Parts: sequence; structure tokens; C-alpha cells
Amino acid sequence: MEKVRYGIVGVGNMGTSHAKKFLDGKVENGVLTAVCDLKPAKLEAIHALEFAGAADIATFTDYKEMFASGLCDAVIVAVPHYFHPPISIDAMNAGLHVICEKPAGVYTKQVKEMNAVAEKSDKLFTMMFNQRTNCLYRKMHEMVHNDELGEIKRVNWIITDWYRSQSYYDSGDWRATWRGEGGGVLFNQCPHQLDLLQWVTGMMPSRVHTFCHFGKWHDIEVEDDVTAYLEYENGATGVFVTSTADAPGTNRFEILGNKGKLVCENNTLTFYKLEMPEREFNATYKGGFGSPKKEIIQVETDGENPQHVGILNNFSNAILGLEPLFVNGTEGLRGVELMDAMLLSTWLGKTVSLPIDDDQYLEELNKRIATGRKKEGVDVVLNTDGTYGSK
Repeated sequence: MEKVRYGIVGVGNMGTSHAKKFLDGKVENGVLTAVCDLKPAKLEAIHALEFAGAADIATFTDYKEMFASGLCDAVIVAVPHYFHPPISIDAMNAGLHVICEKPAGVYTKQVKEMNAVAEKSDKLFTMMFNQRTNCLYRKMHEMVHNDELGEIKRVNWIITDWYRSQSYYDSGDWRATWRGEGGGVLFNQCPHQLDLLQWVTGMMPSRVHTFCHFGKWHDIEVEDDVTAYLEYENGATGVFVTSTADAPGTNRFEILGNKGKLVCENNTLTFYKLEMPEREFNATYKGGFGSPKKEIIQVETDGENPQHVGILNNFSNAILGLEPLFVNGTEGLRGVELMDAMLLSTWLGKTVSLPIDDDQYLEELNKRIATGRKKEGVDVVLNTDGTYGSK
């Protein structure tokens, strides 16, 4: 094939955003040939886009018909969270390459089922972890994995720089409900950060104790304010804080190692490089008061931050055999494990160990679904341009 033919399942906020990137020519080796949505008005909106070729896109209301049409080589799954695994599984079983939007799913059990199918498939599978393309996070990953920080001792991330008003939550009948979305800020805004937390450091927490607040700042039933304490096997600890009601918000990611500290904030990466590793200084210094000398370095990066376009181009090129796949989709399980662990810790009121008990989590989630409220009569496609940036 000369170009990869794509179909998109779900043309709400993110699906429409992806469609625009194909239609304005940002995906060099990919072309949009079909879209699917349950709501005809959304399909009509795609044809109404002011881009060349929009009118030629085939439309479907049944994604299985789109998969069987022969019009697609790959699909992007951009539907509400619960449907990410089953639709991705159906696509792989239909012989299609798959890009799954974040998060990989709502609960670990369904994500493990999806991963099992992906591992047996001869087609490529990736997650839309576009924040991994950010030069700042790529550089942090490189420095940590090159041992420039030494053994990690502490990880802190406060990420509240994504304020959401009540109107945002009212824009979809599935938003901010246990039944429709499966969670709140952890599942909607945080999947990228929770993915980066483990990808950059190369570590998953072994224990989590979390305090989630449900509908604290908005008229919703799910979490909109979270503080989590993390423990790692090597003795490192961490804190993860997030909310959708802080104005102005903060985005500060710190990794402290034996050889120094990385701080990512305000689109700048700073390395506090120790002259002597802290553990060595602690063992040899005889002066009582004092601390290791440090050099403050403004870390240079390649400046590239292609975001969604970067993932789309990499996936197309990987299918064509032009470059390796950047993100293995089965890695999406790790972020879901962290989200689930944080909620489970709050629900049980205690520290939980990872990996979590899949069945216990699903049982607790189903309790919330059974008593949750149903939202009706709202469905608005919002413009997502400029909302992801470096967050």
C-alpha cells in the first residue's frame, strides 16, 4: 500500500480533532476514508468540515459494517472509555491495525482481555499517548534511563492545569458518570500523566494510598480532586495531585535521584546536578550542617512536540515498515492499573498493593454504577484545539 487508509470510530471531540488532522494533510502516509458514529448529526458534521476531501469520506452508524467494508487498513477508536477494549478487539479480529484513545479501558480486567488479543494479532496496536512525543518528557525519559539521576528516591507531580467548568461536564450525557465514563479527572484528564509517571521513571508503584473527592467542586458523581501517596519497591516515594477546579492551576513534575533532581515546569526542564551523589556525601561528609554542591542546568531538548500528529505519523510509517512503532499499545494497562488502584484505595479507605485484584475493583465499580445517576438530553462537540499542549 502507498498510504494507510484510516477509519475513525466515534467523531465527538477527539474523533473530530483526528479527522481534521487527516483532512488538512498533517498525516503524510495516512488518509481518512471512513468514519462511524451512532449519531447521524455527527457524521453530517464531518462532511461539513471545510477541508478538501471531507465530502468523500464514507459514513457508518455500525462500526462492524465499517470494519467489513474493505475501506480501512487501520482504525482509531475514539469512543467513551468502556468501549475502547471491545471495539479494539473487534477491529483486531477483523484484521485491522488499531490506535486506541486513552485510557486503554476503565478496569484492568477488560484491558487484559484486549492485550491478550493484541499479543496474538499480526496487526499493530498502539495507544494515543501523544504526550510521550513531547520533547521535555522524552528528554526526562532519556536522562533517567541513562542513569544521569542515579537511583530514584522521590517522584512528585502536581497537575491541576486543566480547569473545567460545569458546562464542560454538561456537554455529554456520558461525561463524569460511573456508568458512562468510569471515573472523573483520573480517567479523562490524567491518563497521559499516569502513563508518563511510569514511562519516564521506568517504575510502577508497589503500594498506593489515595484520597479521592467525588463531586467536590462540580455537580458530578465522580472524582474531581485527588491526592495520592505512592511507594516503590526500591524505597522511593511519591505524591500525585490533580484537580479540575484549580484556577490558576499548576503543572510541576519532579524526579529526585541520588545524583540530582529534574524539574519540569512552565515548558522548561531544569537539572539540579549534584557534584557528589547524595548517598556518598551522606556517608563521607564530616561537617554536620551542609549539603552536596550542585550545578543548575537548563536542559536542552530537540524542541519537537508533535503530539497527536506524531503518533498518527509514526503509526502510519510503522504499518508501512518505514520506522519502528513508538508506543506498544499493551502498555496502556499500566495507567489503568494506577487509576483503578487510586480509586480502590479511596473506596476501601486503606493502602492497596499493585497489581490490584481485578475482580475486587470491578465489583466496587459496579456498586457505584448501580447507584449512579443518568444524565439525559445533552451532547455537544467541543473544540479541543490547544487543550493538550504540554499537559
